[in-house]
Amino acid sequence: MNFKDRLYLILAGIFIASLVSCNLIFQKFFSWTPFGLYTFELSVGILPYPITFLVTDLISELYGKKKADQVVISGLVASLFVMVVVIIANAAPSTAWSPVDNQLFEKVFGLQGAAVFASMVAYLSAQFIDVRVFHFWKKLTKGKHLWLRNNGSTVVSQFVDTAAVLVLLCSAGAIEWNRFFTLLENGFIFKVLVALIDTPIIYGVLYALKGKIDIAPYNED
Repeated sequence: MNFKDRLYLILAGIFIASLVSCNLIFQKFFSWTPFGLYTFELSVGILPYPITFLVTDLISELYGKKKADQVVISGLVASLFVMVVVIIANAAPSTAWSPVDNQLFEKVFGLQGAAVFASMVAYLSAQFIDVRVFHFWKKLTKGKHLWLRNNGSTVVSQFVDTAAVLVLLCSAGAIEWNRFFTLLENGFIFKVLVALIDTPIIYGVLYALKGKIDIAPYNED
């Protein structure tokens, strides 16, 4: 296996691990006030999620749209598999000496089905939008202005993702509707900030890989 194939597997592994972890930890919320300017109220599930968009942008740039779509589908399959495992684990009765009893396990993972369904609908919409907007700008600019397609695709897709998952979770009763706009604003602003931060990261990765991997052509079908 050559370096390019190994890197693809590593990026795919990071993508899938980030996606699955989002769905497992989403029920804990935290507040954060950077520099005292703005207070975020966010699910901890949002922390690894922007990494998925960074990875799909890297794969799109290096390997093309088809490979990016393959990773998106792989992430969907992995998340559905984990959901089935959690449902089975939730149905298995705990022993009397189990450190985590049925009630605690149900409290932590009981919303897993609704959460994964909401996440997957939002995920598929957002990731496919991200890949296609990225390649639209790449083709339009003839492979120039990486910062534009990186940020443009992520901002659009992150708004779709944030809005979709909140609508579905509120509809399922997992989150109260009166928190919808606050969480939408918090989540979207946070993701936009992360998108801006990951721009120098993607430039740095591509610079480090210069001469090792050829960038996918901008005019691919």
